Amino acid sequence: MNNMEKTLYGPLFSPEVEGTLFTKEQIKEITDHISQEISNSFKKQLDKALKERKEQIQKIKQTVGDKKVLLALSGGVDSSVCASLLSKAIGSQLTCVFVDTGLMRKNEGDEVEEAFKNDELNFVRVNAKDRFLEKLKGVTDPEQKRKIIGEEFIRVFEDEAKKIGQVDYLAQGTIYPDVIESGLGDAKVIKSHHNVGGLPDVVDFRDLIEPLRDLFKDEVRRLGLELKMPEYLVFRQPFPGPGLGIRVMGEVTEEKLEILRNADAIFREEIAKVGEDK
Repeated sequence: MNNMEKTLYGPLFSPEVEGTLFTKEQIKEITDHISQEISNSFKKQLDKALKERKEQIQKIKQTVGDKKVLLALSGGVDSSVCASLLSKAIGSQLTCVFVDTGLMRKNEGDEVEEAFKNDELNFVRVNAKDRFLEKLKGVTDPEQKRKIIGEEFIRVFEDEAKKIGQVDYLAQGTIYPDVIESGLGDAKVIKSHHNVGGLPDVVDFRDLIEPLRDLFKDEVRRLGLELKMPEYLVFRQPFPGPGLGIRVMGEVTEEKLEILRNADAIFREEIAKVGEDK
């Protein structure tokens, strides 16, 4: 039996019956069949990703024209795929700004810079730790933290845009689960994502560009593979934009952040040692 939609497969046999033989050849036949089914399914998914890429690139070109775009690049899967897609569409009109909020995991800021500094992208790193910690001083409620972090992100990008010159569009790697969880439409708020529920009402850009907004995470990863991005970026462990600012209980302080960074690093290192980090 198989269910392709749920990727479930299984043989039906009775191992407890003496007359039932289940040979290596039969197992191989079943696994070969499953492998072929998965291969066909994956090809269809890649074909879909290719079509989505072409459609999105054309749409981006039509929307942007000869204007400039500033992308909020976190180094996570979504913003990285968004960067690659936008780069294919508008090339040097794109500037990727990575805001180091001081709320990231251990050495993560340096890792993000290393991943993108040799790319063809215009990459800018902004060290804004003090700025974010000042805004979060005395704040303990997670939802309020998200709102503050979301607004400060925008303000940082506005400041960077002024340095670059006239920038008309702000791009984000927003995906569909971000929209659902933030309570837009008929859904209830699960948690406000800083790039959705955390955005301020007034922003100094003509409009937002969110080419991944209708995609789920697995679809974003497939698109990343089709764009020939490195697998370590495509399959990177998801990490929310507000980062350790939400994981810290109570007020966010540098001391708490350092303790949490080290604890998180130790935990992830042990997970990796047993091969469960994928």
